[in-house]
Amino acid sequence: MALTGIKVGVENQDIEIILIYYFNFEKFYQLHFSFQYKNSLTFAQLLHNVSFLNGMRIEENYLLKGFNTFGLNSIAKGFVRVDTEAELQELPELLTKFNSYLILGGGSNVLLPDFFDGLVVHINMQKLHSRESGNEVLVNVGAGMNWHEFVKWTVDQNYGGIENLALIPGKTGAAPIQNIGAYGVEMKDVLVCLKAFHLDTGKFQVYNHEACEMKYRDSVFKNRLMGKVIIADMWIKLTHRDHQLNLTYGALKNYLEDKGIESPVIRDVFESVIEIRQSKLPDPAVIGNAGSFFKNPVVPCSKADLIMEKHPDLVFYPIDDQQVKIPAGWLIEQCGFKGKYNGQVGCFEKQALVLVNIGSAKAAELVAHAAEVQSAVYAEFGLMLEPEVNIIHPHLYGGKLNLSSVQ
Repeated sequence: MALTGIKVGVENQDIEIILIYYFNFEKFYQLHFSFQYKNSLTFAQLLHNVSFLNGMRIEENYLLKGFNTFGLNSIAKGFVRVDTEAELQELPELLTKFNSYLILGGGSNVLLPDFFDGLVVHINMQKLHSRESGNEVLVNVGAGMNWHEFVKWTVDQNYGGIENLALIPGKTGAAPIQNIGAYGVEMKDVLVCLKAFHLDTGKFQVYNHEACEMKYRDSVFKNRLMGKVIIADMWIKLTHRDHQLNLTYGALKNYLEDKGIESPVIRDVFESVIEIRQSKLPDPAVIGNAGSFFKNPVVPCSKADLIMEKHPDLVFYPIDDQQVKIPAGWLIEQCGFKGKYNGQVGCFEKQALVLVNIGSAKAAELVAHAAEVQSAVYAEFGLMLEPEVNIIHPHLYGGKLNLSSVQ
């Protein structure tokens, strides 16, 4: 291990530049040091905050601001990055050394606490292969790939099927967990199977489409298997030619017509979705947010009829003969929350369903605002909005936010 360093400075204005070379981890140490320098830690403290367990690099008191799209200054007691399936297999023993753990991808659908007293496992496995057969193509993608970049890659290859899901933040591994969806398309429409690692047995298991139990913004991985397995990769089925575009979503169809595109191709849909999302939703890199904070409630038609007696202008979309889906954003807007802020948090002025952190808000502030929105919607419409965002350690907030969808 070779260390070289230069230190210049005076008391109260210390500037320290240290280059550390340790096997093949030069980039890691330089990046890690830049963070420590901003927090005014000394060279000795830098070395103290890095340890190795089971051959895996563990970082202590790690800032997670870059790993959650709300941009919260959450701190993890321990942090480890998993790049390979071999490293996944080291996790079961490693996790025994911590009181709790959290599996984290892009952090695009979570609300982290100010301090996570456990180990955060960041999934960063990169894999991308395709196999064409006639008009179909099977794509194998690792859980650590950036979702939007993956969608862009499929469009560049002229593979059709997920172009409607452009610009959704996060990693590919979160897509089947959440059964992400937008503009008429959901993950369940293209998923063939996935491979998951069981933390209790230390073994991999393949889950076919049916075993994933995917439904509206939900799957078996958000329920019975939540926190018990880690998705390593997945196979999805796309088209190579003769694409069947999904233009059922009114806003997308109208947008293409307004642009004078009469016979759209998958790139037209891809680019239009990006433009629509950018016109309505805040960029997490600029304004902290996790997209839609609440799910759109699905209710019996009889319930919708009751609401329409008081609100004849109710917006809803039929699911089948028995149920309709009501846009949560519309409900929130009717209660006066669109563009309303409480300190550093509020509902975005262009889309009330998106809760935002416009500064240095704490998790408790976002929960309090969400709870206020939830209570107002229930009082006005008799509908209890269910959070779509995964609230980590909800017990910390004193039960302010109802996590149930029971109406």
